[in-house]
Amino acid sequence: MTALLDAVAIWKRFGALDVLKGVDLSVTRGECLVVLGPSGSGKSTMLRCLNLLEPIASGSIVFEGQEIAGLARRQAAALRRRMGMVFQNFELFPHLSATDNVAFGPVRVKKMAAKEARELAHDLLRKVHLPDKLGAFPDELSGGQQQRVAIARALAMEPALMLYDEPTSALDPETVGEVLNVMQELADEGMTTIVVTHELGFARRAADEVVFMDAGQVAHRAPVEEFFNRSAPERVERFLRRMHA
Repeated sequence: MTALLDAVAIWKRFGALDVLKGVDLSVTRGECLVVLGPSGSGKSTMLRCLNLLEPIASGSIVFEGQEIAGLARRQAAALRRRMGMVFQNFELFPHLSATDNVAFGPVRVKKMAAKEARELAHDLLRKVHLPDKLGAFPDELSGGQQQRVAIARALAMEPALMLYDEPTSALDPETVGEVLNVMQELADEGMTTIVVTHELGFARRAADEVVFMDAGQVAHRAPVEEFFNRSAPERVERFLRRMHA
């Protein structure tokens, strides 16, 4: 199958430090790809490179059949609308309600009529199980609720690909499940997804394939059943044992 996104041999440097060292990563339409690995392995940097928030030093990134690495800023911004990005810390506008946070992009970027955008926002907030929080402001919401608003905001731009950068890492344990459930529902509906996470249970339930990154490289990739239930490289086994512990 043709990949929706195909990154080949991407390198990223911060000064003299090589953070990504020839990473290859691809995802096909409808696939949920989960990326695991220790802190500092380059997972979040890789996501930021894939949606052009960070420029790469070398390599190729093809998205929807187009080479996107090296696009000019305006072209990159237009392309980024096709990739929904959900960050660790929500990044909501504190002065806007949940509805207006979700409607902001369609109005400002897609020039959608305000009434239509608010109706879309209401539909999406219901989709992420927040029908009673349409008028709530971020400081009136729990962390899990804020993250679900952030997911709805990303969906409002009708992305072809959803990218999640450790979306539950800033949440308390009681709210992690509500965010993961929404992410799994979207993946089950066929949303193409790349998730950087430490949530092994989510990976087992939702992933089609799992990637393990270490020291700026893809060290292992396998279908989810094979990744967890069959022999894996010792480095992966050590990581999984530590995470289970």
